[in-house]
Amino acid sequence: MKLHTIALEGSTYNGSVALLRGSEVIAERTLGGEAGGGRREAGGGNAGAGRGEDLMPAIAQCLKETGIRREEIARVVCGAGPGSFTSLRVAGSVAKGLAVGYGVDLFAVSSLLLTVTGARPALQPGEYLSVLDAMRGEFYGARLTQGSNHVATQVGEMRLITADELVSLGGGKGGLRIIGPAQELDFHPHARGVSALLESIVDGGPVDLALWEPEYGRLAEAQVRWEAEHGRSLPR
Repeated sequence: MKLHTIALEGSTYNGSVALLRGSEVIAERTLGGEAGGGRREAGGGNAGAGRGEDLMPAIAQCLKETGIRREEIARVVCGAGPGSFTSLRVAGSVAKGLAVGYGVDLFAVSSLLLTVTGARPALQPGEYLSVLDAMRGEFYGARLTQGSNHVATQVGEMRLITADELVSLGGGKGGLRIIGPAQELDFHPHARGVSALLESIVDGGPVDLALWEPEYGRLAEAQVRWEAEHGRSLPR
């Protein structure tokens, strides 16, 4: 019976995978170690840029550990970004390949949501500002509400936030609690966060494998430089 979900997340260099039976996480891997909770990745910075190559081996380890067979896989869920262009592109490609290989649907979920629902220990109910580095002194951010059932919902649209604005939004009386890499609550998005959102993810329907791409949030740096140099958009 198809009861299992493969989840993967690659919006930051700390990618992750999880295997779910129903909504229960039965195996998981974090590439480069946990972020947050007092544990930091050795080397920091962009040292993990190549970890996208480890997504498939990590998934294979989870499947071997649990003894789950291919005919028991019901779906694949991928963190959709925003975030690192290269890491998201790798994770998206792996997710599409898995969906095609297993003959199942692919679903997508905001990586900003997975920061909140994937945090361990679990966050207290309340309102949070989930952010990820957008480079150039800016952050991708969205307000999220965490319920008592650990299900998070997004309030409003994702937008770019300057570093100065981020300081003004957090801390102090009435300020939002900011969650994200190197923030007040130092957590990366994690694939295990899919477990709390699975019902709503499935209700939202699968993506079109031929057309879907992650939500990069902005153009890749290389494309920005090319277009600035040539004075025109990069041909698709």
